[in-house]
Amino acid sequence: MTCTPIQSLSEIQDSYDAILCDLWGCYHNGIEPYPAAVEACRGFREKGGTVILFTNAPRPPAHVKSFLDRIGGPEDSYDAIVSSGGACQAMLKSGEHGTRFYYLGPERDLHMLTHAGLDPVPEADANAVLCTGLVDEWNEELEGYTDLLDRLSARNLPFLCANPDIIVDRGERRFWCAGALAQIYGKMGGEVFYFGKPHAPIYERAFDVIRETTGRAMDPGKVLAIGDGPATDVKGGCDFGLDTLFVTGGLAAGELGADPEHPEQALLETYLAEHGLTPRYSMGRLR
Repeated sequence: MTCTPIQSLSEIQDSYDAILCDLWGCYHNGIEPYPAAVEACRGFREKGGTVILFTNAPRPPAHVKSFLDRIGGPEDSYDAIVSSGGACQAMLKSGEHGTRFYYLGPERDLHMLTHAGLDPVPEADANAVLCTGLVDEWNEELEGYTDLLDRLSARNLPFLCANPDIIVDRGERRFWCAGALAQIYGKMGGEVFYFGKPHAPIYERAFDVIRETTGRAMDPGKVLAIGDGPATDVKGGCDFGLDTLFVTGGLAAGELGADPEHPEQALLETYLAEHGLTPRYSMGRLR
């Protein structure tokens, strides 16, 4: 499939009734929303479309909304939020993978356990692991976790990854995410359970939310997935059979030439072929 470059969401929006819009890298940069992206979402809603903010954030939708409120994400730019954290927390409450969790992540996301009625336990007492990220992503590297992950995987503890993202950009800095630790754990032979993009359950949840929001089931052919993460947003949308818009000026920017917001078509097609991706459209930044 040839990936068609577009300059504005308005060029294609009449073909879709709903969009699944990635948050970090498309809607905001971790510090503030992108004004053009906000206006694109508003414009889609004004013509009658449904906007689902679709994120691998390792926290429930209500917490994601609070974050958006703090950084100035206007409520009139979206209809609902679907997060990997919400899906993960539902699994925690079910008890399917254990009830004594060793928590691996920053203090700010400990509520993932406590709001599910669970308290973290010491490593030696755990029968499962919940990972929301590095403890201190500002100052740590993956190498510092090798021994810990080796000990946990040796005990065959199920590893619940609340954020499958590998990396994320916050302003001008790039940070490791929970998905990077989960990837290492899996290579060590540990069993990993993912709760976000590119895995099918979060897309199924998104369609449930669209139905709850609109009052009707949505034809997948009328839903557009939008994202900048090749291995999560783009792969997930394509694998689920959705038309997908690849935002090239985000996480893949360093691999798409001197001007990733306007990459040469041949370079882009080569990149997509090498990564086995088939998005229908590309755009430098959501606008």
